[in-house]
Amino acid sequence: TWFIKMDNRELPTLLNLSIQHLLNNEPAAIHALEVIPRELFVPLFSAAFKGGHKNIVKAMVKVWPFMCLHIGSLRTRESQRELLKTMVESLQFLPVQNSASRSPKLRILDLRQDVGCKIICSESSTKSPACFHSCAYSEHSILKIEGQCSMASSEPEAQSSRQAMELLVNLSLDRTLRETEFLVLLLNKVEQSSGSLHLCCRDLQIDKLCDCRNTLCHLDLKCIDHLAVDQASLSEVTTLLAQVVHLERLCLCKITCRSLNGETFRNFIAELGRMDHLNELNLSSFRLTDHLENVLRVLPASLEFLHLPFCGLSYNDFKFLSECPQANHLKLLNISNNPMNWEDSEPLYNLLQNNSSTLQQLAISHCLLTDSTISVLISALSRCSQLRILNFSSNPITMTMLMRILERLTSLVQLKYVFCPIPVHCYGRWHFQDSLDRQKLADVQAQLKRMLQEAKRNDMHWMTFSD
Repeated sequence: TWFIKMDNRELPTLLNLSIQHLLNNEPAAIHALEVIPRELFVPLFSAAFKGGHKNIVKAMVKVWPFMCLHIGSLRTRESQRELLKTMVESLQFLPVQNSASRSPKLRILDLRQDVGCKIICSESSTKSPACFHSCAYSEHSILKIEGQCSMASSEPEAQSSRQAMELLVNLSLDRTLRETEFLVLLLNKVEQSSGSLHLCCRDLQIDKLCDCRNTLCHLDLKCIDHLAVDQASLSEVTTLLAQVVHLERLCLCKITCRSLNGETFRNFIAELGRMDHLNELNLSSFRLTDHLENVLRVLPASLEFLHLPFCGLSYNDFKFLSECPQANHLKLLNISNNPMNWEDSEPLYNLLQNNSSTLQQLAISHCLLTDSTISVLISALSRCSQLRILNFSSNPITMTMLMRILERLTSLVQLKYVFCPIPVHCYGRWHFQDSLDRQKLADVQAQLKRMLQEAKRNDMHWMTFSD
């Protein structure tokens, strides 16, 4: 019996061999695009993209026989950056004068990486456009334009005009040369289309909002699902949020606000209250002392990911956090870098208890948690049955408490990664890195490893930030 295996890898199929033969003969591959079955376009495109065959990718986009083309799970490394530019440059606006026998059908080009997205969508849908990722909110989307055209007229002149197209992207406005050049290319292509190409940005990251105002004028913020802003005033952020209609994830970092008791903060809360589909909120370095309640009260019940590091949260903030319904089914909770130097640990205990059936990631590092606080939290932590990642590093606890925590948490079968504190006895002066005794730390790591082996949890990794 012959096994079609070699070095634990399957031998190439006839299809793969044929594709590789075509890719090795670029002129033949480009010529074959006029005659090969449309079913071969997807595997050929995938191989050409992975192999960096620029001219073949360019030719394929021009005669793509499907309505949509998604990068999907294809990895866009730095070397493939030029391929994305080539794909944009190759877009043709329908109808086109094409010398090829095969006329293009491409109307939605999606340059976003998404592991759950296939290169083309199923065409079994009777809706137009038959793409599950087409824009649903912009007035310039295919859906809206075709809806207007179907109601307005069915004259031959209207039918022969240029059809609407969409270019789906994620953008980072960080003022780097690479991103700036890519954005200029996109905007030039939109201008070249004379209004038929809609630039649909789903994930927008902005670094220094005040420097990006001119660029934002060219984007339709109704398309945005995920918005991240780093360094801006709260009034600027509020103005931006007023133009968003369907936000799922909001990340705000280093946002300045003179007073949390003024009109600016109230306007921000009002806009936040419109975000009915918000699933993730990240307010990093956003001073909210005694005002977290204002934020949480307006959040939707769909919230699953909550990041509140460096927010200066008070005891009252934690008390409300432990009681509000918006924070009792979280999958991720990050409350690191909020010193908890009060004796009553009940709010934090209740918060963990409320989320024990859903919480998958927890970060409580740099919170000044002591042995007495941790001893209260252990029972709630040990009930977090879905917990996969725990970070409670940089807290002043003893080796005795660290061992006790490990013993209690090894029963959590989902928990694989734990970032733990270096016990205080390893320092000459806690938490000065220069006073760290490396031998004592090595002894600690060896002890934790032995305990994990005894508990038969070789799949669980306990790490310190010195590892």
